[in-house]
Amino acid sequence: MTDPRFPDSSSAAITGEEAHVAHNYHPLPVVVAEGDGSWVTDVEGKRYLDLLSAYSALNFGHRHPTLVAAVTEQLGRITLTSRAFHNDRLGAFAEALAELAGKDMVLPMNTGAEAVETGIKVARAWAYRVKGVAEGRAKIIVASGNFHGRTTTIVGFSDDPQARDGFGPFAPGFEIVPYGDAAALAAAIDDDTAAVLLEPIQGEAGVVIPPEGYLRAVRDACTAANVLFIADEIQSGLGRVGTTFACEREGVVPDLYLLGKALGGGILPVSAVVGDREVLGVIHPGEHGSTFGGNPLAAAVGLAVVDLLATGDLQRRALALGDHLRSRLETLVGAGVTAIRVAGLWAGVDIDPARGTGREVAEKLLAQGVLVKDTHGQTIRMAPPLVIRATEIDWAVAQLRLALTD
Repeated sequence: MTDPRFPDSSSAAITGEEAHVAHNYHPLPVVVAEGDGSWVTDVEGKRYLDLLSAYSALNFGHRHPTLVAAVTEQLGRITLTSRAFHNDRLGAFAEALAELAGKDMVLPMNTGAEAVETGIKVARAWAYRVKGVAEGRAKIIVASGNFHGRTTTIVGFSDDPQARDGFGPFAPGFEIVPYGDAAALAAAIDDDTAAVLLEPIQGEAGVVIPPEGYLRAVRDACTAANVLFIADEIQSGLGRVGTTFACEREGVVPDLYLLGKALGGGILPVSAVVGDREVLGVIHPGEHGSTFGGNPLAAAVGLAVVDLLATGDLQRRALALGDHLRSRLETLVGAGVTAIRVAGLWAGVDIDPARGTGREVAEKLLAQGVLVKDTHGQTIRMAPPLVIRATEIDWAVAQLRLALTD
């Protein structure tokens, strides 16, 4: 049945997209037209429980009323000024975000990849201007299995052939060490090391959680060697794992937070680098910028996001519901699932190859009204909105059980 509000059927909409949009994604065959909370509706009126949340960009669900109201109000005033002028929303947003992170300053950008690129520039400038590294020699240590974006600089230090192969030559100045191996990381630090750039939990890799104590050891190694610790919290931050930032799980504070995705409330691309004045203060006028970065519309939704998180209610909810999700997923281990990894409302579920690939299971779940995404062949990721109900989690896991036995 075709929804009369949408003249194209699902198949027609997919055909049009395939014909005119570059094939840099391989989407599941569903055409989403509406969203509300944890649910979306396709063009033919079928509803789906969204367990992807746009890779954590929709931590607060689809069309959260507080966020929609903030954007709607701002749309009636002004949307863009560029940073050539001040605007009346950026200061309040930056102050609130800095306070949430326990830092001094914010450098606003748009996408997560832009935040990572900005963090790299800041780290190099700090190395030359503060640490005293010789010009052109600054090194940044990254981890195997990393995913920090898809710009040419970033894929140059990826070890994923699909992200990297065919896009060189790449920028020098990066060294890859095994993720979760604090001793290897400490051994790689030398006098030219500007920073260590890590995901506290690796999302694209399949929600890979490092060993207990790893982040503390990284923090200690960076402090001892006068090296910046940069935490890419673009997917893991802003409530996803039951704390405001994933680093809090080990009581660790990095020198720079890289934030994005949920910072825009699932409405706009909003990202930021957040740090103290001694680090972010190395950037001077004209050295870095963005026409849209810090625009008043983005600042309005970003401020509303920070206000939602300031009470801690959503973080506590994610922690409690994450325990609930873990308990339900554990019943599937040995019954079509080989392993699970859960941090708050974020889960990586490894599918037994005898039951199919991650993509095949995701397609079965799609037919049953549940949206997830596969990664690295045998893994599906779950990142439901923080507003999801326990009963909805129960239903989703029941659908996964059916998909594994079908």
